[in-house]
Amino acid sequence: MKATLQKLLLLAPLLLLDGCGQGEVSFADDIQPIVENSCISCHSGKGEGAMASDYLMTDYNSIMKGTVHGTVVVPGSRMSSSLYLVVAGKTAPEIRMPPHNDESFAQGRGVMLSAETIELIGLWIDQGAKNN
Repeated sequence: MKATLQKLLLLAPLLLLDGCGQGEVSFADDIQPIVENSCISCHSGKGEGAMASDYLMTDYNSIMKGTVHGTVVVPGSRMSSSLYLVVAGKTAPEIRMPPHNDESFAQGRGVMLSAETIELIGLWIDQGAKNN
């Protein structure tokens, strides 16, 4: 019972945002801070992620540009977006991001994103991945 209550309390802000019609996720206010805290150290300049995948995450345009292998964000579809799939753990452990396990191909290590943060990224993509 206590665990269920804790989960509901963690999800309550997201449910309230979505249910009140004020649930639009903002790139500048919501997504960019996540990228800056969890992604940019590897996915900029000569960072490991930038060099290995040619994927830069320095701004909205670079995130949307994708890699030499294709699109990373498909506006309107989190399940078609590799960005969502790798942060949500819906891929092989070797390519999950940020890299946080011993199976990871990446040398660097980060901290796994919280369920709330992953859901926020998914909502942003589902809402069209707008530059707002």
